[in-house]
Amino acid sequence: MDKTIKIYIGILVFIFGLILLTSKGQSKPIDWRPTFSVHDKIPYGLYIFDKEIKGLLKNQKIERISATTPYEYLDSQYNADTLVEDYRIKGTFLNIAAQNEIDEQSVKELFYFVSRGNNAFLSMRNFPQILLDSLKLDIQNDLKPFHKTSIWMANPNASNKKYIFKQSVEDYFSKIDTAETTVLGYQSTAKNEKHINFIKVRYNGGYFYLHTQPAAFTNYHLLKDNHYQYAEKVLSQIPKGDVFWYTKGQNNESISGSPLRYIYSQPGLKWAYLLSIIGILIFIFFNAKRKQRIVPIVKPLVNLTVDFTKTIGNLYYQEGDHTNIIDKKIIFFLEKIRNEYLIDTTKLDADFIKKLHHKTGKNIADIEELVFLINEHRKSYHGSLKEDLIRINNAIEKVIH
Repeated sequence: MDKTIKIYIGILVFIFGLILLTSKGQSKPIDWRPTFSVHDKIPYGLYIFDKEIKGLLKNQKIERISATTPYEYLDSQYNADTLVEDYRIKGTFLNIAAQNEIDEQSVKELFYFVSRGNNAFLSMRNFPQILLDSLKLDIQNDLKPFHKTSIWMANPNASNKKYIFKQSVEDYFSKIDTAETTVLGYQSTAKNEKHINFIKVRYNGGYFYLHTQPAAFTNYHLLKDNHYQYAEKVLSQIPKGDVFWYTKGQNNESISGSPLRYIYSQPGLKWAYLLSIIGILIFIFFNAKRKQRIVPIVKPLVNLTVDFTKTIGNLYYQEGDHTNIIDKKIIFFLEKIRNEYLIDTTKLDADFIKKLHHKTGKNIADIEELVFLINEHRKSYHGSLKEDLIRINNAIEKVIH
């Protein structure tokens, strides 16, 4: 294994171990999100309510509906026959949510459903504006922080007990139509004051039951002291009959469809997954360069012609054949002039001297002396002396080096 990779792995193991040490002994943080999901066991989920609803609504048939909208469900249950023109179902439409999630068309369908002698129980912190306007209601949303809220039923015969809820905001009805509305419950955040939080509003042949404290039905309050009694008393106001519980947004559709949802739900798996991704990215970053073997240094080819000439020259020198050595040097010199400077060497005259001077930049006197020596050597019919070889060799060196 490459040394660099070992270092990366060591760093990741160290970081992972550090995270485990720092998180050891720490309790899992509580998720206080108001999801109102029947699958969530967190404080503001409806898991307990889903399991205990039959006990809270005794002797009543409960049907869970998860159609896209209440309109779709209720419209599908309507018999449009001119002799009937009524719903095939009778009972109470139930919806518990943190915020209003009912569209305008569904509200209009609810009005028609209630007008046919049915009921609608809605528990949420705010309601559709079209519903409030039609029923002549106003909601007050007080965003001031409160340490606690006292909640109780309006009818002392039902219960005069107050329940203390820990709340951060207060939502209540600031305006009602007293001719059509019956107050069923109150709440208070200070001594000697009370606000309406639960009402029954008559609409043609049926009733709307509107409640502003949906937190009463969550896991936290159903398991907190005796708060479940308050939830029982609120739901006891619903007339006996079938209950159609709208669970859209509280059912499976609230669960993420991501294949990683379980990994992200577990802190240990989540950190392991993220560290793996970070490690891979670090590895890619430091190894993005293309790797290849070291390119060996290739030595340039040796000029064997020069070596051969030197060898032959040394041989002639040792034999004392100075004339042959001078001839070879002259041949070598003229060959170099032809190949490198492209100068004709047939005639070594003044024109040759001028061209060689311009192309080499050498002293013209040195060139003239060399040409003179070469021409003199060619005219001589006697053997050359060692001194002649030295003079010609020196003259050639001055010109070509």
